[in-house]
This record gives sequence, C-alpha cells and structure tokens, in this order.
Amino acid sequence: MLSIAGSDCSGGAGIQADLKTMLANGVYGMTAVTALTAQNTMGVNSVMAVPPEFLEAQLRAVFEDIYPDAVKIGMLCSEELAAVTVEVLRREKAANIVIDPVMVSTSGRELLDERAVERMTQELFPLAELITPNIPEAEKLLGRPIGDGADRDNRADGDNRADRERAAQELAQRFGCSVLIKGGHSTDSEGADDFLYLRHRGSGVSRGSGVWIEGERIANPNSHGTGCTLSSAIASNLAKGFDMEESVRRAKDYLSKALAAGLDMGKGNGPLDHGCGFHVEP
Repeated sequence: MLSIAGSDCSGGAGIQADLKTMLANGVYGMTAVTALTAQNTMGVNSVMAVPPEFLEAQLRAVFEDIYPDAVKIGMLCSEELAAVTVEVLRREKAANIVIDPVMVSTSGRELLDERAVERMTQELFPLAELITPNIPEAEKLLGRPIGDGADRDNRADGDNRADRERAAQELAQRFGCSVLIKGGHSTDSEGADDFLYLRHRGSGVSRGSGVWIEGERIANPNSHGTGCTLSSAIASNLAKGFDMEESVRRAKDYLSKALAAGLDMGKGNGPLDHGCGFHVEP
C-alpha cells in the first residue's frame, strides 16, 4: 500500500503514522513524500514542499516495481503537487484511493491553498473510492456550515445527525465518490459516531446508501494523527480485499484501540499508540 503525504518529524501524523498503521493492519507500506514539516505535539512550525518533479519520481519508482493495492493521500500543500498526483494516478490506473482532505492542522495552520483545494476537488476526488473529512473539513468543502458546526448549542442531536447525513450525500454526489464524515468534532451526546455514505459506481447521482459507524468517545486528550491513522487503516483493509463498510468498521475499531491505549507523550496534543496490539515484551 502507498501513502502520499507529508512527513511529521515528531512521528505522530503524516507518513510516519501511515507506516505504523499499515504495519499494524497487516500490509506492506510504501511512501511518496509531498512535504517535510517541522512539527511536534504543540503545532506545525514550518513546511517545505518537495519539488513536483521529485514527487513524480517517487510515484514512478513505486508503481513500476511494487504496484500498490491501495493508495492513501494526505497533505499535498500545493496545486502543482496535486496536479502531479492526479496525472500519475490516472496514468497508472490506481485503485482503492482513500483521501484524507488535510487542509488545516489541529493547531490551526493552513496547509492547503485555495488553488490546491480546487485542483483536488475537481480532479483528484473523482478518482477516489472514499474521502474522509471531519466536520470542519466537510463544511469547507461544502462552502457552508452543517448542523454540528452551525449551531452547536441549540440543535438537537437528531438534527445534527440528519445534517451530517445530508452533507455526506451532497459531497458524494458532487465529487462522485463515497464519503465518511468523521464525528470526532461532534458535540452531540451519541459518542464519536461517523457517517458513511456509499456512492455506487456506475449509477445515477441519486443512487447510494448511508450507514452510521458507531464509536465510543474515548477520554484521551492525545489525538494527534487520528485522521491520518483512520484513513490509512481504511485503505489497508481495502487493500486486503474487504468491502468499504467493513474496511471502515475495522479501521474505526483499530483507531479506538490506539486511542484507548492512553499513550501520553509530548507537551501538547500527543500521538496515538499505533502499536497497541503487538508490543514486544522487554
């Protein structure tokens, strides 16, 4: 499996989190680095994008030798890098593409400019099997608030959930792929449930089905890299041949275990315990 993403020198997110997740989920991990970041649990300090021609060289090297059964895409950070990614994935007919639309870091730093967002939404998303926005990312993609973000304190939980269902269906129809709206930013009382809208390929835009993927809200303030981890776990399960719903359920279960392990590192929003299931005894 291939991760196209940025590097997190602190190891909690980006390709470092992706590689740990892929190993834990039983697939062989490969990477194409889009950017180097200087970051830690307290935030992103600096970002240096790789030249587009070097990203293309990395992708070419992977596809000509060990063809990936799935591709996870994270931070692209520029229109040029998005364009290269689109070109190579189309040429190589890549399958099982899962996109974590990373636009803003947890600390609030903008990671994707508007031209890159436009390139991704118009050309990259239609190549994907699944995109996995959280609620703020879904709002940015829609260009409007959805229930949880628009009126958090005054709407009933059921209204918020219905808003997320409608938002996921609208995004799926707009971009031609399945959509998982993650519930980690939700304030409702029903846990950290995610909503998966499955768009059926080759059908009319009105065809699709939705399902809630239930999850317990885990009392762990350390959540650095959760989006990277979930999307990589989903792609790992698609690579192993599971269908989309089962891949999401298995990934959600893995993420919950990594959170529940309670790893506590750093002075800020710390990383997950990606190896929670197979620690080697000293």
